[in-house]
Amino acid sequence: MSSRKAPPWTAKAPGSAPPTADGRVPVPLPHALPPAGLAPLPRRRWPWKRALLALLVVAGAVWVAVPRLLGPEVPVLAISRGRLVQTVVATGRVENPHRIGIGTQVTGTVAAIPVERRQAVEAGAVLIRLDDREARAAMEQAEAALAQAEARLRQIRDQGLPAAEMALRQADATLDQARAAHARTERLQAQGFATPAQLDEARRALAVAEAGARGARIQVTANQPGGSEPDLAEAALRQARANLGAARARLAYTVVAAPVAGTLITRAVEPGDTVQPGKVLMLLSPAGDTELVIQLDERNLARVRPGQAAVVSADAFPDRPFPAVVRYVNPGVDATRAAVEVRLAVPDPPEFLRQDMTVSVDIAVAERADALILPTEALLDGPAVLRVVQGHARRQPVRLGLQGRRGAEVLDGLREGDLVLPAGAKLPDGARIRPLAP
Repeated sequence: MSSRKAPPWTAKAPGSAPPTADGRVPVPLPHALPPAGLAPLPRRRWPWKRALLALLVVAGAVWVAVPRLLGPEVPVLAISRGRLVQTVVATGRVENPHRIGIGTQVTGTVAAIPVERRQAVEAGAVLIRLDDREARAAMEQAEAALAQAEARLRQIRDQGLPAAEMALRQADATLDQARAAHARTERLQAQGFATPAQLDEARRALAVAEAGARGARIQVTANQPGGSEPDLAEAALRQARANLGAARARLAYTVVAAPVAGTLITRAVEPGDTVQPGKVLMLLSPAGDTELVIQLDERNLARVRPGQAAVVSADAFPDRPFPAVVRYVNPGVDATRAAVEVRLAVPDPPEFLRQDMTVSVDIAVAERADALILPTEALLDGPAVLRVVQGHARRQPVRLGLQGRRGAEVLDGLREGDLVLPAGAKLPDGARIRPLAP
């Protein structure tokens, strides 16, 4: 086998691979330097990079051109049919039909207040205790006077009449004796055995005995049932009982109790205060009927009438609405506020409802069972809407009827199924759009 000499440019370059078995050296990659006198080999270009770059350019152009040609994507709203309720919205507060001012009927010093503000109390619950030492002493004195009057009446009934009758018998006996002595003295004086002085003495004794007998009879009459003595004793007994009742009442006035069940709204007294009659110390809201008092704009006066249903939500509990009914519409208008007072009854007040709580009231003033409803957020001034017509936003005037929270009733200008743009889109009339299905 003849050996062929390797070309000079195949000489081993630094870092090249070792020769093969036949003595050949692998041709170096383009990283190796070519032999002197020869032109360098051209670098290879990668066509896929050019294709990728062109694809990116085209995609960017499409991204920019499509919105300009077809318009922006805009969410749309559909015109539908359904039940629509028109409401009148107002704010107000919770109030009971009447409130009770709590005070004292006697002057005194507050000893204790066993209740707190906003506390629910039952009828008869103690609200205020006054210092009762003086009143209790007065009651004990009245009890003693009553006992004395009762004893006096018993004494008259048990001892007065018998004693008077006994005194009458004694007086009658004395009278009989005096009469006999007087008669005897007269006979003796006629016979000359008695002096005129003795006769005068007999006459005086007779007069005294007659007076004593008359007095004894009067005492018997006075002590008999229906007589003056029992009557006086009974009158004194009644007076003692009345004094005791007044003392007990004054003692009872030292304890102020709730006249009815309810909730304490305010409290303007503390232990140690000196209180007087006529001053309101607490305000009690009776349990039972609850009313809502709202101030309605006079423009809605013709729409609201008693018997209409309403939905109420308290500002503190907006997620817990409850029903109410219009009870009273004030025929007068408050000129300073251009408002009308309306009262609503709450048949079943929720447990969280508090006196003077702020509430929002929606009164249902009209209803359509099958109305063509335009969403409120699509309504423009005019009134008008931007209706979607073949990929364009076209301004469309509309005629409206009832207006509620859900939307407005369309009387003319739109049909069921029409698509309209939200008013917040702020697109000019005729703008091209790409509607996004509702």
